[in-house]
Amino acid sequence: MALTLSKKAMAVKPSSTLAITAKAKEMKANGIDVVGFGAGEPDFNTPENICNAAINALNEGYTKYTPAAGSLELRKAICDKFKKFNNLNYEADQIVVSNGGKHSLTNIFTAILNPGDEVIIPTPYWLSYPEIVKLADGVPVFVRADKSQNYKITAKQLEEACTDKTKALILNSPNNPSGMVYTKEELEAIAEVAVKKDFYVVSDEMYEHLVYGDEKHISIGSLNDEIYKRTITCSGVSKGYSMTGWRIGYTGSSKEIAKLMSSVQSHQTSNPNSIAQKASYEALVGPQDSVYAMKSEFEKRRNYMTERIAAMKHISAVSPQGAFYMFVDISLALSKTYKGQKIENVNNFSKILLEDYKVAVIACDDFGFDDHIRLSYAISLEQIKKGLDRIEEFLENLQ
Repeated sequence: MALTLSKKAMAVKPSSTLAITAKAKEMKANGIDVVGFGAGEPDFNTPENICNAAINALNEGYTKYTPAAGSLELRKAICDKFKKFNNLNYEADQIVVSNGGKHSLTNIFTAILNPGDEVIIPTPYWLSYPEIVKLADGVPVFVRADKSQNYKITAKQLEEACTDKTKALILNSPNNPSGMVYTKEELEAIAEVAVKKDFYVVSDEMYEHLVYGDEKHISIGSLNDEIYKRTITCSGVSKGYSMTGWRIGYTGSSKEIAKLMSSVQSHQTSNPNSIAQKASYEALVGPQDSVYAMKSEFEKRRNYMTERIAAMKHISAVSPQGAFYMFVDISLALSKTYKGQKIENVNNFSKILLEDYKVAVIACDDFGFDDHIRLSYAISLEQIKKGLDRIEEFLENLQ
């Protein structure tokens, strides 16, 4: 038999967000003044109290295996957080702590999908969703939410997308890349469809702490008992506590699903990192001042970017309600020419910005929108100003 490789693995698309961030870092390392808008992580350090908890754990020898689903101490803290922040009631045996949000999603779809099961993914979407679904032998079904809808799907669209193979919906609020937040009324309508059609809702709430203005984060599983039974709630410490590299995510689900996910995880990774679990416990039970300070700074940056982009030629954006991204419509710019050549597509647009103006942005064709880019404001206001000045200069040169 020939030495072949996995067709499933070869079909996986590499992460374009990680690629562009790595490219920008490489250029900076070579002395090039690049402004990188690709960051998918807060630009703040992990709070000192959290770091100290990790150091104490090391000094106390907390370096052995923990239970596969995470330490009981951490799972109880997650239950308390779910109750106070999300209005969700879970017990410790309904919680599975994982090695980050992607790992949680991998656990979920491994636990609930059979080959050919369909998972509805609203577009725009985080680019890893369809790849994780396909790796679990599921079939992604995309439902587009246009700018006129504030990039949020309706209950009517959701119901029309359902078939007898529909197993789950991925709901991401606040959303990456759009920054949109679903209202209680919108969630109630979606929940009604989920209960009627009897499918799971995988509710990705990783950006739950980063909601701005008068908007409120609401967990769909908190609405009523019927949707609670069908919801798997995902969160973690990465975005709210600036702990992306610590790799701790967690889920709340039925006991049956949690038991399956824990079993799968026990064979794949044994358990999440013990030191990171201690740090995450401190994140959840310790002072929350850093969360509020970070959110306040992100809101200032969001306001500045919204104002600047609104004044630019050929592009537009809906002001995000959460997360830390601007989802920018460049459809008009794609019809323009630069140095005598029509831009035509989002990848050319991004390439010109990087090569000629030293600005790294995320082309959103891998997010389901081939006429949008994503700009992260998880960089300093000084860098944001510099980057937007360069983008504006580029746009002024289009004909």
